[in-house]
Amino acid sequence: MAAAFRLFMEKGYEYTSIQDIIDNLGGLSKGAIYHHFKSKEEILIAVIEKITAESNQMLADIRDRSGLSGKEKLKEIFKKSINRPVQNDIFTVAPDFHNNPKLLFCLLHDTIDHAAPEYILPIIRQGVADGSIETDYPKQLAELVLLAANVWMNPMIFNSSEEESYGKYMVFSQMMQSFGLDVVDEEMLKRLEELTAIYQKNKQQKSARNGG
Repeated sequence: MAAAFRLFMEKGYEYTSIQDIIDNLGGLSKGAIYHHFKSKEEILIAVIEKITAESNQMLADIRDRSGLSGKEKLKEIFKKSINRPVQNDIFTVAPDFHNNPKLLFCLLHDTIDHAAPEYILPIIRQGVADGSIETDYPKQLAELVLLAANVWMNPMIFNSSEEESYGKYMVFSQMMQSFGLDVVDEEMLKRLEELTAIYQKNKQQKSARNGG
């Protein structure tokens, strides 16, 4: 799956063929691939499931942890998410989401239909109950928080510069504070800036290799 992941990220799903994947698997035949996967889309689904499995386990562990308020759990989720080693790999590959509409759709689908209702919503409801989060609309807030974090603030989707990304992070922080959620600290802001810088550097290097 690692080879398919890197190819989808670098070339885009639409521009990656089954043969490209086979060429990067060290001798496996097309028949062996089709024995496990009926189509390229099934490979994509397997790649996405592998990426999200680790993330979802982390979310579940924090959701179910005792001794933390709802707000403390959200802060822990943000901190753990941005410090996962796989983030460096993804931002280093510098994928072009404009050439990866299926990957973008999978990200949106997982955010709205899975991560928000199963992990973030229970935490927000807990926060409302324990007084650490202020909202009358926990379901909508859960979706907003993840869409902002996973999509709007994602420089790989909007090709944001470091300055633009910093502005988004600050607006996100202010928005969260309006719900009683001062969950974005200076350490996280620095890490987010670091990831944006990694993405921009490697995107420029890819562009130079490809002739601009």
